[in-house]
Amino acid sequence: MKYKDLFIDFDDTLYDTYGNAVIALRETFEEFHLERYYADPKVFYDAYWAANIDLWTRYSKGEIERPFLIVERFRRPLSAGTGLDVTEALCLEMSDKFLDFCSSKSGVVEGAHELMDYLRSRGYRMHMTSNGFHEVQYKKLAACGLQDYFDTIILSEDAGVNKPSPQYFSYALRVSGAERQTTLMIGDNLNTDVLGALNAGIDAMLVNRWNIGETDIPSTVTFVADNLRDVMKVL
Repeated sequence: MKYKDLFIDFDDTLYDTYGNAVIALRETFEEFHLERYYADPKVFYDAYWAANIDLWTRYSKGEIERPFLIVERFRRPLSAGTGLDVTEALCLEMSDKFLDFCSSKSGVVEGAHELMDYLRSRGYRMHMTSNGFHEVQYKKLAACGLQDYFDTIILSEDAGVNKPSPQYFSYALRVSGAERQTTLMIGDNLNTDVLGALNAGIDAMLVNRWNIGETDIPSTVTFVADNLRDVMKVL
């Protein structure tokens, strides 16, 4: 067995972050009675997701800090409403409520528990790797029942840098005690998870949850799995 240690991304690889957030966002919209300010709720939702994707991409590159992300991802969709006084305090209050809703959700990507049972039975050491926020990630781990599978929890806030930085992966190797040559990174994000690991000299598997076209996946990617059950065919 070539690999002894697995670095496994959490959000949207194992935990259904997107699906859970869709539900939590609707709950937040209703909690704050935002229907008063939008003729069509879709305006709010679309603006949120556009902001969220942009901000998390910039955050992973180290271009913005966490406080800016937290406020801005709600400031933008709220600013698309009519007659709403968009203050930083409101954005922060909404963010706290949204994260509470999110972190209580137990939804996982199809096959997550089955995969983790299989990998544990095969004797792999498993390490969760994530750019997610400290207090939120531990709540989500508990909510979905995946925490006991991991030997190490490696968060970017503890590392001081985000994936895809090579410094993040060096930190992950150090705290996990894993060897670069016998470690495989598994994740759904081509840039932060897969190319980040490859640039750090670590083999990587793309779980192609978002149906990236074959021509858009570099030939240097070690493995590509269409879903979590396909991961078991490789390992």
